[in-house]
Amino acid sequence: MKVLYSPHFVRKYKKLPNKIKDLIEDNEKIFLKNTFDKRLKTHKLTGKFKGLWSFSVGYKYRIIFKFANKDTIYLHSVGTHSIYK
Repeated sequence: MKVLYSPHFVRKYKKLPNKIKDLIEDNEKIFLKNTFDKRLKTHKLTGKFKGLWSFSVGYKYRIIFKFANKDTIYLHSVGTHSIYK
């Protein structure tokens, strides 16, 4: 599976603490093996985020993404729950 990163995702990722970056990398590996692994709590978003999905990175952080096509994932944003606002 191919992963594309939005410029917004990259900017937010660079500002995160190294501990969280490591956790994101670990969860991304799980995500690429099984998008719907129970540990990630992958779910479809609604409202203004309709068409997007989210998965958990630890308790506090989330990654918003979309399925660009069958073989490509586009990571849109990363942050705490405030990314939904």
